[in-house]
Amino acid sequence: MAESPTRRKLVLVVDDDASVRTLVTKALQAKGYEVQEAADGMIASELLGRLTQMPDLMICDVMMPTIDGFSLARMIKGHKELRSIPIIFLTAKTQPADLKTGISLGARHYVQKPFSIIDLLDKVARSIR
Repeated sequence: MAESPTRRKLVLVVDDDASVRTLVTKALQAKGYEVQEAADGMIASELLGRLTQMPDLMICDVMMPTIDGFSLARMIKGHKELRSIPIIFLTAKTQPADLKTGISLGARHYVQKPFSIIDLLDKVARSIR
């Protein structure tokens, strides 16, 4: 069955801070995106295993309990079905070594917290196309 040309783009938002998830989710929904949320990498990993539609993008914090964002990105890039999902890291972890790690894991963008929601939405639009 062919994919509908009007299918809304799905964004997976992974962050242990509920206020960040809510802000990002509401902003994305206002722009017409469908959003799934996960409070940490473990929940995101389980969710990815159950979704019938793979996300068009993942916005992911780095410092989270259970499975951190870098580990989640490594897991995703290790799965043939998931490795093409673009990732935007949204994090307070911004040392040069962290940025290098994020980019080496295939991050399209690395956004520092605190962040501009307008800047993040611009990066989302550029990452999904």
